[in-house]
Amino acid sequence: MTGETLITGVIGSDTHIVGNRILSMALEKAGFSVIALGALTPADDFIKAAIETDADAILVSSLYGQGELDCQGFRDLCIEAGLNEILLYVGGNLVVGKHPWPGVERRFLDMGFDRAFPPATRTDDVVEALTRDFEARRGRAGKAEP
Repeated sequence: MTGETLITGVIGSDTHIVGNRILSMALEKAGFSVIALGALTPADDFIKAAIETDADAILVSSLYGQGELDCQGFRDLCIEAGLNEILLYVGGNLVVGKHPWPGVERRFLDMGFDRAFPPATRTDDVVEALTRDFEARRGRAGKAEP
């Protein structure tokens, strides 16, 4: 069991929940504690849930192409709520139209997300990335300040 608590959900007016539910089940199977908010979730609800559960990460899904709009200012909302260090992931069909993934990914990293995943990302890849990121954070926390 990993012990980390994750908030998952589909942001904004998006109702595409199947992939998010599959991801949540894979995360639970990997030993994470998952709080699944479901579809049509406003950004503020992710933040409130993270505060209430003392979550370690928020994983935002969006498949209807409006993720870039729905996620604007998401990191700032986290910081305002005192969640400065929370791990933020986003994934799905995040923008309207066909755009090369590296550019889309860069937009979301620039918005403050720690990782962005393209459509059809395998759940194992997300579990592996979370595991690596949490291990890296534990490693940093264990180092003494010079």
